[in-house]
Amino acid sequence: MVKKLLILLLIICGVYLLREGWYYLEFRKLLPVGTEIAGVDVAGMTLEEAGERLTELYSRPVYIDGRGEQVELDPLDVNFQIDLNGMLNEAVQAHAEQEWWQGFIGYVLNRPLTPITVDLVAHHDDGRLVDFVTIAADNMDDPAEPPTVNPETMQFTEGKAGYSADVEATLPAVRNALYSLDERDVELIIVDEPQPAFNLELLHDVLERQIEASGLIGSLFIMDLQTGEEIAINADIALSGMSIVKIPIMLELFRVVDDVLNVDQQKLLNETAINSGNYSANLLLDVVAGQDNAYLGVDILTQSMQRLGLANTFITTPYEEPPRPNRATLATPANTNSEILTDPDPNMQTTAEDMGALLAMVYDCSRGGGALLAAYPAQLTPNECQQLIDVLSLNVEGNLIRYGIPENVKVAHKHGWATNTHGDAGIVFSPGGDYIIVEYLTLPGSDWLVADFSFPVLRDMSRIVYNYFNHDDPFLKDPLEKVEADSAESEDSEPLVENDIEVEVESAEPVTDTTNFNN
Repeated sequence: MVKKLLILLLIICGVYLLREGWYYLEFRKLLPVGTEIAGVDVAGMTLEEAGERLTELYSRPVYIDGRGEQVELDPLDVNFQIDLNGMLNEAVQAHAEQEWWQGFIGYVLNRPLTPITVDLVAHHDDGRLVDFVTIAADNMDDPAEPPTVNPETMQFTEGKAGYSADVEATLPAVRNALYSLDERDVELIIVDEPQPAFNLELLHDVLERQIEASGLIGSLFIMDLQTGEEIAINADIALSGMSIVKIPIMLELFRVVDDVLNVDQQKLLNETAINSGNYSANLLLDVVAGQDNAYLGVDILTQSMQRLGLANTFITTPYEEPPRPNRATLATPANTNSEILTDPDPNMQTTAEDMGALLAMVYDCSRGGGALLAAYPAQLTPNECQQLIDVLSLNVEGNLIRYGIPENVKVAHKHGWATNTHGDAGIVFSPGGDYIIVEYLTLPGSDWLVADFSFPVLRDMSRIVYNYFNHDDPFLKDPLEKVEADSAESEDSEPLVENDIEVEVESAEPVTDTTNFNN
């Protein structure tokens, strides 16, 4: 009985093997069990079917995602191609090299004794891929925006934060996705960009455009007194000193007077600062000299400026006095090397940079530090520097800087104009921060610079600088409105009396009498 059962079992097995062998002969025409091409299981497929399957899978798009946006990359867009024939031929060759019985056992057990694995062989145009990802990234970018200025209102607007795609960092993931079966989604690598801060470069560019549009030669110096940052536009060219160099005259007064100013000295100081008096300035030079000799006073002043490093600032002749033989002028780095010539007064010269630096020294001195106290520790005090600032803040004439800022903002300044040059230099104590502004416009070769032409530019530049430092609360009033109002008021005004000195209220524009034009 057992023998019969064994024979029956052998017959059944034989029949099974014969049948499987028959089926295997047909299956040999297909790719065998355990065949994987480019990561795709193609067992039991014809070559045509395997080719179609591989083409289908590797032709699927790659998706690039970036903060809610998605871009679809068709592999054909970057000439992605798989080496289909090469991979199929490699699989066929590996199948042909297998022993018949190895394939049969693998077929029967549905588990290959010798798996066939063919790696992906493909290529793409990387240049086109880089271009595609770059364009996609540009479309998804929301870059940070820098601060801007409205050319009509001179109002500065803050920039905004943003973000941009890092193309170089994203490209490896996109390349991998093209050659991957499963990872066909790529997250664009995004770099956050902070809100750009206000910077003086923006202010520099705006001011430079204003000067260029005027057609005049401009000289400008701005200093942020909080940070020490500066703007200098032609700030080192030689300029007529005009009444702006009365600032160092007044500073020298405080330097040589040991105690508080007496009544006469205070009157002269007020007349010089508030009314831009030339005669009073010369009398202050007598005080500086310690004798009735304003010529000696200007020599002492010039030496003092040199000691402070202001090599381009000098006075050789007091106001409205005849020049001395062989000492009508001095050579300076500015008037000997400048490529821009402004026909400066040979008797008194400076630069915007020198006046800006001097005002910064006065500002620092008033706060107990800086170069003035270092150079003259026994001759100047913070209180004296503050007195100078206070008296300069009483100057309501020559409204160039003043008309560019709100009326309630303190500005300590000294204006000046000559036949072909107009300017103003001051310290502005604004809510958004204190700053120095020194501005000049000049028309070399001309006998007369028309105030109606230069003054609006100088006032607008003052307003631009104020609005930069106070962009949260800008001054949007047209300076011309203030000019017209003050001009109308001055026509009806009586002479004012300042410390027993009679002062005629002048109009907003410079006088036209060229016989005494150092205002």
